[in-house]
Amino acid sequence: MIRLKDIAKAGNVSVMTVSKVMRDAPDISTATKERIRKLADDMGYVPDVTARGLRSRKTRLLGLVISAATNPIYARVMMAIEERAHRAGYDILFAHSLNDPKREATSIKRFLARRVDGLFVSPVYRLEGMAPIYQEINKHGTPCVVLGHRAPFCQEFANVETDSLHATMEATKHLIRLGHRRIAFFSGPLAAPWGKDRLEGYRLALADARIPWDDQLVFMAGGTIEEGANTAAKMLTENSKATAIQAVNDLVAIGAAGHLIQQGVRIPQEMSIVGFGNILTSEHFQIPLTTVRQPKMRQGEAAMDLMESLLQGEPPKSIVIPAELVVRSSTAPPMPPKVE
Repeated sequence: MIRLKDIAKAGNVSVMTVSKVMRDAPDISTATKERIRKLADDMGYVPDVTARGLRSRKTRLLGLVISAATNPIYARVMMAIEERAHRAGYDILFAHSLNDPKREATSIKRFLARRVDGLFVSPVYRLEGMAPIYQEINKHGTPCVVLGHRAPFCQEFANVETDSLHATMEATKHLIRLGHRRIAFFSGPLAAPWGKDRLEGYRLALADARIPWDDQLVFMAGGTIEEGANTAAKMLTENSKATAIQAVNDLVAIGAAGHLIQQGVRIPQEMSIVGFGNILTSEHFQIPLTTVRQPKMRQGEAAMDLMESLLQGEPPKSIVIPAELVVRSSTAPPMPPKVE
């Protein structure tokens, strides 16, 4: 392992001079800095960031906790955060919560033990108003950006979220403009604020069009392809007479559409379907999915903007990013009723 004193000896300078060069101190000439840095590179010197962190009390590390990298919503968010962090001289430590509060807490505690300079967390949503691990983050004074909607247990942190309510309203209004009146809603987990917002957006769109609320058209669907398929099966057995489905996300929409197709239901002729998220699969599904486009790269960039402001001591704030409807082949006017 190459040390500062090895570079000093090879460069015929003092260890203090080499140390100042590595810190880019202003009292060392440009020519000396260039010579010593080239010598250090040629010798294969790698800075000891742990020792540097102990001196500066900054580790240049950021922790990132999401539910799972297999969730396609996170891919571009993570990419944007990592790219911006890389340019700013930070490394990212990464962990999965797998939607398990205990695993989430363990991951955050490990990051705090590593003395990360900041945290990005996509919360495991729960109904409780308090979560001890978020109180611990506050106690440590570690800057934290919530990726997604805030809940009561993480209300005091900065966050970046998509405007789910108004985006879902527009998606449901799209179906109404096509002529649909029996619109089923495949709901997400009610512990998640984004799930509540999307259900409320659906409700407001119906109310605006003076379409009566019908409990029999609202189905708890969770958030996965399998849950979407199971919910579509349940809807068919209940004979809801729905002509369209508004799904809480693209995975649920794709699962529902896949099951309906297997059952011989033609999309969009006999059933229109709208998702939320605009994951890559939605555009390349066998029937391209009408959905809401979430600006995922922008979410990641906005999260890093917030983190940089927090690291500079600015107060936490929220950023709400608009989303837009993308109309594809999975929606069409309902078929006229059959004449008996």
